[in-house]
Amino acid sequence: MTAETAAQDEQETRDDAAQSAGEVTDSAVVETSDAESAGAETAAAGEAPATDAEKAASDDVDDSDDESDDVESDDVESDDDDSDDDERDDEERLVEEGEIAGDYLEQLLDVLDFDGDIDLDVDGDRAIVSIDGGDDLTKLVGRKGEVLDALQELTRLAVQQATGDRSRLMLDIARWRADRRDRLARIGSEVAERVRESGVREELDPMTPFERKIVHDAVAAVDGVMSESEGAEPRRRVVVLRSS
Repeated sequence: MTAETAAQDEQETRDDAAQSAGEVTDSAVVETSDAESAGAETAAAGEAPATDAEKAASDDVDDSDDESDDVESDDVESDDDDSDDDERDDEERLVEEGEIAGDYLEQLLDVLDFDGDIDLDVDGDRAIVSIDGGDDLTKLVGRKGEVLDALQELTRLAVQQATGDRSRLMLDIARWRADRRDRLARIGSEVAERVRESGVREELDPMTPFERKIVHDAVAAVDGVMSESEGAEPRRRVVVLRSS
């Protein structure tokens, strides 16, 4: 083999080696590209479930918010319903007290041989029972309402025995309490006006807590004066004086 042939062969060998190296490189590039494509497809395939999961989680959050709103709305409606139920229960309880008191008083009138019409009503947090229309009913009122007060306590005890709860029922006979209320309110207003003009305090006659409250309310409606209760039961009275 001549030197020229040897050099030619060596050159061809280098060319073959370079070609082989290029083919390997091209193959690696193709394989890498294929791998990247496959990886991208795999990633895309992997991202689809993640998106569904996120969507599901988002739906759960939305549903949770909706449920929270529903719960809050239900709570408000429940509170309103409870309040309405409590009011109905209180009114029904007072009506029941009035009916029990009416039955008791009807039997009592029969025993005492008195005639009268019994009316039942509810005023605020009290059951109101009134007896009117009969002859000589003032005998059941007594002097300054002592007999009426005693009958009221007996009626309250009868209601308590039937219901188990203490009653604040109000009994009126022959409009004695209604007329007394109007008279005391008028007295309270007149005394308040005098005290405002003169500045001199005035004391009223001893009264029951119910009667004193009527006077206090009447005095409170007049500007420049105030009222206080002084003394001990049963001699406790209302004092009206100019406010500072």
